[in-house]
Amino acid sequence: MSNYKDLFEPRSIAIIGASHDPKKIGHTILNNLISGGYKGKIYPVNPSGGEILGYRVYKSVLDIEDEIDVVSLAIPAKFCLDAVRECAKKGVKYIQIISSGFSEIGNDREEREIVRIAKEAGVRVMGPNTFGMYSAEVSMNLTFSATPVKEGGVAILTQSGALGIAMIGRTAVDNMGLSVIVSTGNKSDLDEADLLEYLEDHDRTRVVMMYIEGIKNGEKLIPILKRIAKKKPLIVIKSGRSKRGAQAAASHTGSLAGLDAIFDAVMKQCGALRADSLEEAFNWCRFLSFAPEPLGKRTVIVTNGGGIGVLATDACEKHNIELYDDQQVLKETFEKSTPSFGSTRNPIDITGGALADDYLAALTAPVDCESIDSTITLYCETATFDSENLIPMVRKTYDRHHEASKPVTYAIVGGESVEHAIKELSRQNLPVFRDVEPAVSCMGALYRYSAYKNRKSAELQEPDIDVNAINAIIDKAMADERTFLLADEAQDVMRASGIRIPKSTIARNLAAAVDAAEEMGYPVVMKVVSRDIIHKSDAGGLALDLENKQEVIDAYEAIINNCRDYDPDAHITGVEVTEMVTSGLEMVVGAIRDPSFGPVVMCGLGGIYVEVMKDVAFRSFPLNEEEARRMLQEIKSYPLLLGVRGEEKKDIDGVIDSLLKVGSILSRCDRITDIEINPIVVYSETAGLKALDVRILLQHTKEEK
Repeated sequence: MSNYKDLFEPRSIAIIGASHDPKKIGHTILNNLISGGYKGKIYPVNPSGGEILGYRVYKSVLDIEDEIDVVSLAIPAKFCLDAVRECAKKGVKYIQIISSGFSEIGNDREEREIVRIAKEAGVRVMGPNTFGMYSAEVSMNLTFSATPVKEGGVAILTQSGALGIAMIGRTAVDNMGLSVIVSTGNKSDLDEADLLEYLEDHDRTRVVMMYIEGIKNGEKLIPILKRIAKKKPLIVIKSGRSKRGAQAAASHTGSLAGLDAIFDAVMKQCGALRADSLEEAFNWCRFLSFAPEPLGKRTVIVTNGGGIGVLATDACEKHNIELYDDQQVLKETFEKSTPSFGSTRNPIDITGGALADDYLAALTAPVDCESIDSTITLYCETATFDSENLIPMVRKTYDRHHEASKPVTYAIVGGESVEHAIKELSRQNLPVFRDVEPAVSCMGALYRYSAYKNRKSAELQEPDIDVNAINAIIDKAMADERTFLLADEAQDVMRASGIRIPKSTIARNLAAAVDAAEEMGYPVVMKVVSRDIIHKSDAGGLALDLENKQEVIDAYEAIINNCRDYDPDAHITGVEVTEMVTSGLEMVVGAIRDPSFGPVVMCGLGGIYVEVMKDVAFRSFPLNEEEARRMLQEIKSYPLLLGVRGEEKKDIDGVIDSLLKVGSILSRCDRITDIEINPIVVYSETAGLKALDVRILLQHTKEEK
């Protein structure tokens, strides 16, 4: 499998559309490539010929005698197809299409034709609708950015070209060096998963950042995200969180935004750190590029102000940072650097009278203490502080922490002298911020990344389900041209998967219903079985808690009459008689085929309030038992499973087993699009659980299989 070295480290580049006019994009790209110090051969291409910036201009790419690794197309969209044909004939390896006017405006046909022609010739396409790419490895600035790119250790993949250009400007201001920046554009061929392949083992790249608007092939992306995150921090920012935002993203890029909750869960599952804003993403990139991996989780806050210390404490709880609270150790560690009217409780308050030397002492103490693993430093400008010593104090204490492999961040708040210190220290790539939140947020991101990186990956185990039996049930339904399974068919799927269900019988007449209830034992539940009635309660096709024979007779007649009134043309197979299960914790377990990520499983608080509470968690399938357990622990109602107010602990292992089996059914039976068990009633560990109501939806036609 190619790692795309010839794309990121080409020996020769042709620019089709290289322009004599300095105002044109084709001229800017050529100028950036030359002025950036590109080490390979450069071939401008323009039908007018001549010379640009001292380079001979070729009238066609076919006139170039050398082999060409990369072509940059900077010509109007209507000319791109012919140019791609010439590139295919030439045997070019990669084409980056700067031009817009394709699928992002609905012109899918021409975009697909470009990819078809390229594919037949073994050519890979990046874009269209891209600003190009930069690679520090060969000093290649093949973009139309107005700002020179600073070399460094952060790689950026961005779906938005305009935002990518702005990012180059921002990284220059922030003094954040880049190893790679690539605009993926419409992702007609090459996508994030392909480009990440190169970055996975790229030594120069220390952190990867991605800006995403939509994902077309998440099943391909997930494995590479997991591999990257085991080797280097991976930061993701995605637009389209809101319904309106998702629509805007889709119209802008021609790709589906997907359900944000699913995207969020999958990123977490892959070890990617999702930032809420560009500001946060850039802060994390800079910090994680240089921060040492923490030796443990115990953090202290050192401050000269009580109020700002409380703000930091709140932020630590928000970002799940563990504040060290062994009072004896803290007192021994900090009492020499803390005045008597200060506090050695965490946060350590060295008071507003602290000078630079007091900070030096207080920040040297955690470096020398084996019980402390990281430090968040807070500074409020005071009249007594010797501000000229602020920069050397931060520099010295940062170096001490770094050498001891103990991460440290700084939030310094104040006026002009503080602002000068922030700018100067930021230029030196020190983690210094104007506010508490980013200082704590960076530390939280580091701990989340460290936890994922050091997590042992358990092997996937395929649950034991009878796929042949399930497919036979689906065959019958699809032969009947149904897009869902009937209640008894769905229960047969549960039986074939080993998921416990209540005792149940389909009664096709009144006598059979009475016999079933008598044999099963009261109380019982009765439900209509009809291919034409999905929502049974809406049609009056459901009766609960039937205690005797007469109630069963009355309920049977009421259900048939109600359903006849509801839909006179409905085909009624019969009435299902089911044991009335005792109450327990009602949960929901399900699986859907997501358009971006493929099979996705879901679990959470179930019953009639599932849509109101929305207390659910998602994961991409397949997943192992450990990941399923973490998923379950995410829901707010998880403590109910542990047992509250004297209740017994619930059958958590049973829920996890059911979750994995539901995912396996969807994954291995490709005609199923949705499965939902709601409720699945969970009892104690010894009593287990039972799937009460199962809904299984199928693809619309047999041809879609």
